[in-house]
Amino acid sequence: MESRNSARFAFVFIAFLATLTGIECKSVKNDEYTPIVMWHGMGDSCCFSFSLGSIAKSLNESLPGVYVHSLRIGNNVIEDVTNGYFMHPDKQIEMACDLVKKDPLLQNGFNAIGFSQGGQFLRALVQRCPDIKMKNLISVGGQHQGVYGVPQCGSLNHTLCDYIRKLLTHAAYIEWVQDFLVQATYWHDPLHEAEYKNASTFLADINNEVTINQDYIDRLDTLENLVMIKFEKDTMVQPVDSEWFGFYKPGQSEVVESLQESDIYQDERLGLRSMDENGKLRFLSVDGNHLRFEWDWFEENVVYQFLN
Repeated sequence: MESRNSARFAFVFIAFLATLTGIECKSVKNDEYTPIVMWHGMGDSCCFSFSLGSIAKSLNESLPGVYVHSLRIGNNVIEDVTNGYFMHPDKQIEMACDLVKKDPLLQNGFNAIGFSQGGQFLRALVQRCPDIKMKNLISVGGQHQGVYGVPQCGSLNHTLCDYIRKLLTHAAYIEWVQDFLVQATYWHDPLHEAEYKNASTFLADINNEVTINQDYIDRLDTLENLVMIKFEKDTMVQPVDSEWFGFYKPGQSEVVESLQESDIYQDERLGLRSMDENGKLRFLSVDGNHLRFEWDWFEENVVYQFLN
């Protein structure tokens, strides 16, 4: 009976998703406000009413008539969800670049909000997509120095966490895994920095870890603000400080260093020190778990400060 009920639920769920295949999340533009582009995180889609669809609705209530384009990577929402797991970020960013460039309502500039991995993907969009005019980038729980840990790992003892991490590292840096699994492309092992830099097919590139791409630096500096929101009680992202561009000090996995203490900052590999000195880096925090925030807080600290 249990298996029959499970099969029935799966059928109903698939049928429900099928009704959503043509959904796009866009709104009518009001010229009073700068348009907004959103990019969802892992396991989510552009337009689900209980996630980014709700965010778009709230944005329109806070900024009546603001044009919102929530990026759909694929022909429908089912593809959008699966591509968040299995389409290499390079390809996703190419598609997003094309979507933004083809949208006539975004040609005079836009603000952007990225949720979880959508945060680092939108940063890569700025760095790699020429001629777009992103003004403010809001990274909501984005992992800009990658991750080294599994969700809920903080509830386990450190020895067990490290054992799991070492097992994942052996898999993450295999070439076909990098090609197949999105999350492997921003797996960052601080115990094997050289292997990470040589094998990472996405994060090491956009962070200028191997060679310096001056275009990445110049384009990132065109932002008016890079706003990074960290969730203090995040159990999904390890280490949480990656949401503020911090990470573990190289060679170990216990002590975390801030962005300002890191080589990526001190060596100006992305121009972040100059951006910080010019007031372009903004660090906000929420006392909650991953992507858990009250709209009143977001409205006061983000919408009215950077999107209005």
